[in-house]
Amino acid sequence: MPKPALRALRGPGRLSLRVEPRAQLVGLVLAVATFALAVVLIGTGDFEIAPLDVVRTLLGNGTPANDFIVNDLRLPRVLVAVLVGAALGMSGAVFQSVSRNPLGSPDMLGFAYGSAVGALVAIVLFKADANGVAVGAVVGGVLTGVVVYLLAYKRGINGYRLVLVGIGASAVLVAVIQYLIAKAQLVEATRAMVWLTGSLAGRDWAQVWPLLVTCAVLFPLILAQGPALRMIEMGDDAAYAVGVPVERTRMLLMLAAIVLTTAAAAAAGPISFVALAAPQLARRLTRSPGSNLLTGALMGAVLLLASDLASQRAFGADQLPVGVVTGLVGGVYLLWLLVVERKAGRI
Repeated sequence: MPKPALRALRGPGRLSLRVEPRAQLVGLVLAVATFALAVVLIGTGDFEIAPLDVVRTLLGNGTPANDFIVNDLRLPRVLVAVLVGAALGMSGAVFQSVSRNPLGSPDMLGFAYGSAVGALVAIVLFKADANGVAVGAVVGGVLTGVVVYLLAYKRGINGYRLVLVGIGASAVLVAVIQYLIAKAQLVEATRAMVWLTGSLAGRDWAQVWPLLVTCAVLFPLILAQGPALRMIEMGDDAAYAVGVPVERTRMLLMLAAIVLTTAAAAAAGPISFVALAAPQLARRLTRSPGSNLLTGALMGAVLLLASDLASQRAFGADQLPVGVVTGLVGGVYLLWLLVVERKAGRI
């Protein structure tokens, strides 16, 4: 008799715990890969540090020189990469589940472009500093999310309608971005183009703490709504039948995912395609239905760390922004996804 792949442990009332061994194993492997990539990335640069020396330094047993390089110069950048990747992976999982569409990610729905418009308004019109740009990115992304939600709402949210509205909003926002760049002076235009590329260069603890607080608040909130999100994936009628407040839950999850996306953009610029690819890769690895929120977040961290490592190893430290690498890889993945969806008759 084959062993069950899934065990359900039910407690009093409606509380249940689903234990999926394959998903747990995949999550563990992704967590180990995240740590390993982070250690290797911390040791990468003009002054190479062996992985064991990096670990010793992180544990407080390194030399003064290694301590300065690891903890002051490189650790903040790596932490930003982990948090940005995890935030994008989890937000992408939420949007794809809410829309019940593999193309339903912040990249396709226009929220990243909204953050870009907010940041460029701060740069071009207000000559804002880094903090002002971060605030502009968050405000622009949240406002875009609200507008897209309102335009897509018609007695509820339909997945394809949400994606179509998002694509339309993206086209408008791209035009606004181009106008702002054309209007900008040379210095502001250069600064805007650097931000739009998406980069981890020069990231320090000032970017780590706000993003860490945002993730610490929103990750548990989203994970707590995981069972309700899984029911919403099965259809609004099925969710209503088991007592899930569908519209309130959907609005809460979308708002949390939009804030995660904009916080990630505020910290590192618009990193493309991680939110699109990470949840789907996680689902293919776990072979588990549902949103795969946690594994999607871990996969996002792995993808961004691997992209940053590839950019530094192949082109030298900071010569190629990580957003370029994710854009190249993500574009190929998107083409493959469209071919697969077309063959399956879903588009």
